[in-house]
Amino acid sequence: MGRSFPIGVAAIVLLSSTPATAQQHVVGFTPAGIQWGDGPAVLPRGVKVARLQGSPAQSGPFTVRLKLPAGYKLGPHWHPRDELVTVLAGTVYFGTGETFSPAQGKAYPPGSFVVLPANTPHFTWTEGEAVIQAHGIGPLDFTYVNPADHPR
Repeated sequence: MGRSFPIGVAAIVLLSSTPATAQQHVVGFTPAGIQWGDGPAVLPRGVKVARLQGSPAQSGPFTVRLKLPAGYKLGPHWHPRDELVTVLAGTVYFGTGETFSPAQGKAYPPGSFVVLPANTPHFTWTEGEAVIQAHGIGPLDFTYVNPADHPR
């Protein structure tokens, strides 16, 4: 009778016995290698953005990081697909509803994970500087509840 191994051990054996190919190369970024640029016109001025994977403007998966300045405020808006956000630095406030209301928001410190469901109006703000990482399936269209809230 053969010897049984836990599934994790079997997976390690299989993975270690598979030769690496150029097609299996992993793309990664160290903090020094991340290239930051100005945010798109759909976001308030002062936001810096770094694309890590794909593009939120195109179909398919995307991952971006955003540096939000102190006093950042993004009015109520919604997206046609879920937006998934991890707070990496600082504290970011998220609230839901069609009116910007800090009383309806909650503080999310570093390490927090936030799911902003499709078609759900939500808003964001910061008191100090913060960094978030957002990912999802694009395109990530923005629809502001009040067109006057569009920053540009």
